[in-house]
Amino acid sequence: MGAFLCQAGQVLRAAGIEGPRMEARLLLAHAMGCRQEDLLRDPRAAVPPAAQATFREGLAARARNVPMARLLGHAGFWTLDLLVDGSTLIPRADTETLVEAAMDAFPDRGAVHRVLDLGMGTGALLLAGLSEFRAAFGVGVDRQPAAAALGRANAARNGLAGRAAFLAGDWAEALSGRFDLVLSNPPYIESAAIPNLMPEVALHEPALALDGGADGLDAYRRLVVALPSLLAPGGRAVLELGQGQEEAVVALARAAGLRRMECRPDLGGVPRALVLAGP
Repeated sequence: MGAFLCQAGQVLRAAGIEGPRMEARLLLAHAMGCRQEDLLRDPRAAVPPAAQATFREGLAARARNVPMARLLGHAGFWTLDLLVDGSTLIPRADTETLVEAAMDAFPDRGAVHRVLDLGMGTGALLLAGLSEFRAAFGVGVDRQPAAAALGRANAARNGLAGRAAFLAGDWAEALSGRFDLVLSNPPYIESAAIPNLMPEVALHEPALALDGGADGLDAYRRLVVALPSLLAPGGRAVLELGQGQEEAVVALARAAGLRRMECRPDLGGVPRALVLAGP
């Protein structure tokens, strides 16, 4: 096993992958159906032929910059473990900033009864919200039917299936009713900038979930005009922002009659979670 990990680490290092030894261990544990701790406890254990083949396939894919979460088939977000596939973005730690902002917006967790996630992807934001606002029922909407199916599977995986519904639709067009909390991580990358993103994103994330149009603001233009009719009295919307977008999105929101309550930075200091209130 040690020889496998050493060779794999060299392959990943040559491909420019950060933390090559750790990633090699993750791939081998996945191939063998065990935990990393098990590998560390028994470093001389034999690797069965079937696991060797799976490991080599995963190693070659990772060296081509296929994201680790795609190879493992799941990713952590907040306190959840979420299935991932090629139909949606892999949840990122920066997006957890929106959950923190939502919790601070509603110190009384029992005050939130209806949660909406627009452009839900894996369902990460919706399910994280439901895990914290335990009196709430949630609705997730995504234009990709495969994403709606994935969100449903993730709700079941995390014990939240009875408190959530998932729809395929174009933003809020098919919705009626009002929500205490609206969450959204829309596509916000400028179209021309997508090829210059890190390879894991540019080559392996779905373009529909990245492309925000020529200026990166297309999705926000649609979201802000829908929010006034979606927010219940006292409700809040929390939108994820790309770097440098705060001023432009706040201007769009104000033009739609919304009020800026907070813009919370992520751990890197980038203004990430914009909290808006209705008129």
